[in-house]
Amino acid sequence: MRYLPLTDSDRGDMLATIGVSDIDDLFVDVPAEARLSGPIEGLPTHASEMAVEKHMRRLSKKNLAAADAAFFCGAGAYRHHVPATVDHIIQRGEFLTAYTPYQPEIAQGTLQMLFEFQSQVAKLYGCAVANASMYDGSTACWEAVAMAGRVTKKKRVVLSGALHPHYAEVVKTMAKFTEDEIAGGLPSMQGSPDDAGLIERIDENTSCVVVQYPDILGRISDLTEIADAAHKKGALLIVVNTEPVALGAIKAPGEMGADIVVGEGQSIGVGLQFGGPYLGLFAVRDPKHVRQMPGRLCGETVDAEGKRGFVLTLSTREQHIRREKATSNICTNSGLCALAFSVHMTLLGEKGLRTLAAENHRLACLAADKLDAIPGVRVLNDAFFNEFTVVLERDARELVRDLAEDDILAGVSLGRLFPHEEALSGGLLVAVTETASEEDIDALCSAISENMA
Repeated sequence: MRYLPLTDSDRGDMLATIGVSDIDDLFVDVPAEARLSGPIEGLPTHASEMAVEKHMRRLSKKNLAAADAAFFCGAGAYRHHVPATVDHIIQRGEFLTAYTPYQPEIAQGTLQMLFEFQSQVAKLYGCAVANASMYDGSTACWEAVAMAGRVTKKKRVVLSGALHPHYAEVVKTMAKFTEDEIAGGLPSMQGSPDDAGLIERIDENTSCVVVQYPDILGRISDLTEIADAAHKKGALLIVVNTEPVALGAIKAPGEMGADIVVGEGQSIGVGLQFGGPYLGLFAVRDPKHVRQMPGRLCGETVDAEGKRGFVLTLSTREQHIRREKATSNICTNSGLCALAFSVHMTLLGEKGLRTLAAENHRLACLAADKLDAIPGVRVLNDAFFNEFTVVLERDARELVRDLAEDDILAGVSLGRLFPHEEALSGGLLVAVTETASEEDIDALCSAISENMA
């Protein structure tokens, strides 16, 4: 029996109250080509459970899993080895509980974990305070932009052209509702980021400057000059990091003057998982900005008996206070992914993280040297961590498809990330982590060499 709690009259009253004539009016912001006008062609209206399971198994066999290929994809989602201990611990009953502890002080284990997680993120980012996680890296980026607007009372946002285009699109989408002016750009195909060009775009009306570190092409530069230039104009510097393992080898953004540091935590403790769920990280360098942060903040205290305890210190989200006073309404606490991150980080420790980062860099350097020696292939970067861009004398999208036929996932083509920019079509973003063996690197280089001939 179907459950239909609302009558046509009920629906009509609701639509009239919010001022629209038809339910389709609620979806006008969704592009027409993304909306269905009827049932999906070729899809049966019903099938038995067994038939659906059989069909889905057949479809799953078409996938090429990362573990079954020579894997060099990155661009914001990285394959790292996650110890079996992580999965074991996050499934323990103490942690595998309700989605959100609405009586948080009862869940002392969860609060302690989040407190430790915050401490780890703050140290990793070189900041004073981190929150208890967010939905993912791209929405954390937007939340940082919104926070900068609240702090500076300005509306112009300068995005580096080397910011991940998906992150830039999220910022542009959300800015439609806040009337922020977004000044974006495209990455320059040169060995180092165009920091001087970015600095020239900062003016007195700028609320924040958003840069990625390492950037979308894998390049690394000192952010100090950008931070100084932003601060002279009364703007904040927001730094996006999509590969936290890199911070085991390169300088923390907060140490170079970044005011807000955000990013994606998936690399540590969280598998690729077909694109999610992932983990947004968010931290601020100056404690005075704490009350403008989105999301939750867990704190340490003592109870009535003087024993150590943990509390939900701040929770400036729309579910907990008046909506108009909330700093965010999409500041989801990705609790389980945050737990996985914290467990993996604890297992590594500082020494382990630095060792892991060193191995990533060693393998990436090995791959870059071998690729650069192939005729028709040139490594773009002056500096990189475990990800770099190669420039090919052919469309990188075609090369990626050709190599996938031989179970080699060669990387992410810039043509896929920037589909309307022909000048970038020869760029291939190659990520090399500790999961890539030297044999995998040789297979990649051999396959590219053959396909470039």
